[in-house]
Amino acid sequence: MAQTPSMTRLIQQLMRLPGIGERTAGRLAFHVLRLDRSYAQALADALVAVKDETRLCSVCFALTEADPCPLCTDPTRSPDAICVVEEPADLLAVERAREFRGRYHVLHGALAPLDGVGPDELKIQPLLVRLRDGVVREVILATNPSAEGEATAMYLARLIKPLGLKVTRIAHGIPVGGDLEYVDVMTVGRALEGRREM
Repeated sequence: MAQTPSMTRLIQQLMRLPGIGERTAGRLAFHVLRLDRSYAQALADALVAVKDETRLCSVCFALTEADPCPLCTDPTRSPDAICVVEEPADLLAVERAREFRGRYHVLHGALAPLDGVGPDELKIQPLLVRLRDGVVREVILATNPSAEGEATAMYLARLIKPLGLKVTRIAHGIPVGGDLEYVDVMTVGRALEGRREM
């Protein structure tokens, strides 16, 4: 079946989203077409609004509409601990756990020299400036357990430790509900290294 030019344009734009292939983009486009025009307008308005109204917090570099962000201005959050994450989505993942009540710093990536991502492309210098204020006591490195995330954590630890601050790394290991026999060797090794007394 031939597509209309507007349908083709919509499918091509949807395919630019991560994880959306041609078939999924087609299904989404047909779904939008079946819905009321008011939904299509609301979707378009939401897409434009997120681009117009969302910016980076000048303190922690999280996504926000108010600067500084609500996490940086929340008086109930402890200013003496900063959790460093790679991306804004990682911050949301930590927040969903409801275990951390400190502040954050978003790097907006991880060191990846082969991809041309070095320290200057990340929000590392603003982090170091924040750490010199004398309030922060602990920096929790919550970068991903990938090669790039590990390299970024080690690089940051080398920069931060001379400042006399406690530097910790989030634990890695067996996921809850996982079967040990199906877990990869590296994850099992990290779980053994990070074991704790019961």
